Amino acid sequence: MFNKLKQFKDLRNTAKQMQTMLAQESADGEAAWGKVKVKINGNQEILDIQIDLELLSADNKEKLQNALKDATNDAIKKVQRIMAEKVKQSGISLPGLS
Repeated sequence: MFNKLKQFKDLRNTAKQMQTMLAQESADGEAAWGKVKVKINGNQEILDIQIDLELLSADNKEKLQNALKDATNDAIKKVQRIMAEKVKQSGISLPGLS
């Protein structure tokens, strides 16, 4: 039983290390020909959103909504690739991810 508790503690410590390491990484996503940009960190928290003034009119509401969604998804895909590479480089073995 104590062995299981030690394994759990080790896994928790590893997860905390990964979270700290990934928070230092970031990726930028773009949409609408660069008029909408979203920056997220490795923990997939949005750090910054930039929107070109051209898209802020009422006529462009749907275009802006789609661009925000697309830019966010683009940034998430990029940061997931960074995360996978970092995990691979670190040699950390997480159950279900190896």
